[in-house]
Amino acid sequence: MCGISGIFAFTQEGRSAIQRLSDSTDALELRGPDSCGHFTHGAVGLGHRRLSIIDVSEVACQPMHNDDKRYTIVFNGEIFNYQELKKQLVNKGYTFFSQSDTEVLLKYYMEEGPSFLKKLNGFFAFAIYDKEEETLFVARDRFGVKPLLVSQDEDKLVFASEMKSLLAFGIPRKLDYASLYEYLQLNYIPGPASIFKGVKKLMPGHYLTVSTKGKVEVKRWYKIPYDEKKVKNNSLSYEAQQKKLVDLMDGAVQRRMIADVPLGAFLSGGIDSSAIVALASRHTKHLNTFSIGYKDEPFFDETKYAKLVADKYKTNHTVFSLTNNDLYEHLFRALDYIDEPFADSSALAVNILSHYTRQKVTVALSGDGADELFAGYNKHMAEYKVRQGGFAAEAVAAFLPLWEMMPKSRNSSFGNRIRQFQRFGEGMNLSAKDRYWRWASFATEEDAKSLLSGKSKKILSKNTYKKRRLKILSHLSQKGDINEVLLTDMQLVLPNDMLTKVDLMSMANSLEVRTPFLDYKVVNFAFSLPQSSKIDGGMKKKIVQDAFRQMLPPELYKRPKHGFEVPLLKWFQNELRPLVMDDLLSDSFIEAQGIFNVAEIQRLKAQLFSKNPGDIHARIWALVVFQHWWKKWMV
Repeated sequence: MCGISGIFAFTQEGRSAIQRLSDSTDALELRGPDSCGHFTHGAVGLGHRRLSIIDVSEVACQPMHNDDKRYTIVFNGEIFNYQELKKQLVNKGYTFFSQSDTEVLLKYYMEEGPSFLKKLNGFFAFAIYDKEEETLFVARDRFGVKPLLVSQDEDKLVFASEMKSLLAFGIPRKLDYASLYEYLQLNYIPGPASIFKGVKKLMPGHYLTVSTKGKVEVKRWYKIPYDEKKVKNNSLSYEAQQKKLVDLMDGAVQRRMIADVPLGAFLSGGIDSSAIVALASRHTKHLNTFSIGYKDEPFFDETKYAKLVADKYKTNHTVFSLTNNDLYEHLFRALDYIDEPFADSSALAVNILSHYTRQKVTVALSGDGADELFAGYNKHMAEYKVRQGGFAAEAVAAFLPLWEMMPKSRNSSFGNRIRQFQRFGEGMNLSAKDRYWRWASFATEEDAKSLLSGKSKKILSKNTYKKRRLKILSHLSQKGDINEVLLTDMQLVLPNDMLTKVDLMSMANSLEVRTPFLDYKVVNFAFSLPQSSKIDGGMKKKIVQDAFRQMLPPELYKRPKHGFEVPLLKWFQNELRPLVMDDLLSDSFIEAQGIFNVAEIQRLKAQLFSKNPGDIHARIWALVVFQHWWKKWMV
């Protein structure tokens, strides 16, 4: 796991930016604290920061060249089937000077060109420069586990693992108001857009090529093989599906245990991480496992379930039992690392889990991806019930005026249920596309627009926003089933929220996180399964729960999903109140900044400090994150 940056100049003016390559690479130090390297040749510069995982010797450092130095690579990620690929290359006459997957990646590209991407099992973002042809090849993994940002103008193309590294090249910092509008709804910015005009995210499963003539081509090399007709004709019995899932997951876990440094696993007490620990324990004795406990928030503390799994598999289990003050002490460290507005508050918990885990291991297995593949979220059950219809669903929708009046909160079972009833009622009568967008959002389009000043509304391109939204929702139809929703999640929520969160917070702590559920063989299999294998009226993530039922303690079966939560509301009403009232959301700062509507911000603050704040703290958090980002990167 590492960080990469680079530049391909088209003009003499563009070449002058190559001198900033060192600054760009240094900005990625936490992603790769073990070593740093640079390569320049004519119009091209490549930079690399290394977190040593496989072959920790100096010979595996990057940028790495082939034997005659025609090709040079910088690589962020891991190739889990590299040993198999290496054998194939040896049989073709290739020799190797290292034990790294980087060298295998480079030489397989030399052998086959872009088509070799389909043979890779892993996660990655990398760039390969061909000195003879003077071309650059840049690729990103299938599902967007590893990030890659690109900015192009008439003088140059620059790329990097993180925005802070890209900004070191001196690119313009011009706000994209369509991205801001999306952010105010979703609390993150969907790719390929970014917060800046002129900066794009290379999409998952895509690669680009660059030549000295300034020609840049972007191509898609992978898409999830979902075929509705084939799914409906799937003849594999449910029992056989379960067996195949376990077999595929076992292979995925085993591949991801290859490392030359200490390895462990996150263990939340949920079904996903527990299944991974059960499988990993087949291949190692006394696996290191790590959980977070919340002393002050018993509603969210799931460590007792994690302990059941740890005891069953005799893992070396560590519980980091934290107070709200412990979480608060890490708050600004997380905010300072974020270089594009990103307001999924569970990132704070992932940050502190990564911080403590990194003190014991360098690599951690995680259960990320299972919810998007197998329908694990409450919104999936809600969508299922809407599409099934019936008295219960209609009754919840009919009482929408009541739910709107009642107090709502994520911090108690009753308040959270009322919150869910209200969201269900709001979505019941919407189209499939509008309902998905509403349930993916923290704020409606109207609420988000009301936050913008008159000047911002004029700058906002509604057509740009509508085109982006339509493209994101293109897989959804009125007559489809939950697989369409999951496919949309895989292209919106997973890469832009969940994987971004884990990458940012783990890399802020120099920790590599591996996700067995996102092995492409598991993903392809998941999208060959019918809706009935994933969800029914009583169970989410059905096949995962049934497939691993015999391996795990019975207490985990059909248990409600809590997830990571942090006490934002308490912080806003106490420790963070001065930051909200006197600094980031003060009337004077909002007026001087000119982006937001002062009166609407005042209304939100009044609700936040009222007796019935509801879910407003999530929207306030999005504003706080943006304002902190603005002060750090734009002032």
